[in-house]
Amino acid sequence: MDIERALIHEPISSLTLKDPITVPLDGTLADAVRTLQQGHVGCVLVVDGNGGLAGIFTERDLLTKVAGQAHVWAKEPISVFMTSAPETLRPEDPIAWALNYMHLGGYRHVPLLDEVGHLVGVVSVRDIVEHIVELFPSAVLNLPPKPPRAPLSAEDLGGDD
Repeated sequence: MDIERALIHEPISSLTLKDPITVPLDGTLADAVRTLQQGHVGCVLVVDGNGGLAGIFTERDLLTKVAGQAHVWAKEPISVFMTSAPETLRPEDPIAWALNYMHLGGYRHVPLLDEVGHLVGVVSVRDIVEHIVELFPSAVLNLPPKPPRAPLSAEDLGGDD
């Protein structure tokens, strides 16, 4: 199957997805960062008391909303820093839809909800790239670790000779 057809016709559920890692809505910034670190993940999903998706907190949120500012991490509510009501998809949606959301929104993670709105996972750019690599493993795996490149000339760099 070619890549274009696979991305358009295969559902997100055909990817190797991990279980969502969550933190409670009443949790703190410290809780969320600790969960990111311990899970070695790029995002945590923030859930309300009923397990419903309230928001998402990502590495990007950490860098753009937290880093460089004075915060008492153990007291700051995660709800202040998360992205509320994030875009979501369903596992049966095509992989291409996830790519489109990620491209248009600048996201690296999209939460997945089932047909009744229950949180079932999260799809990441990494999940999609791994899937694409699996579609043509010999072509990718046989690439040299450092492709040979010709040295750049002054002209290539925009300079004068």
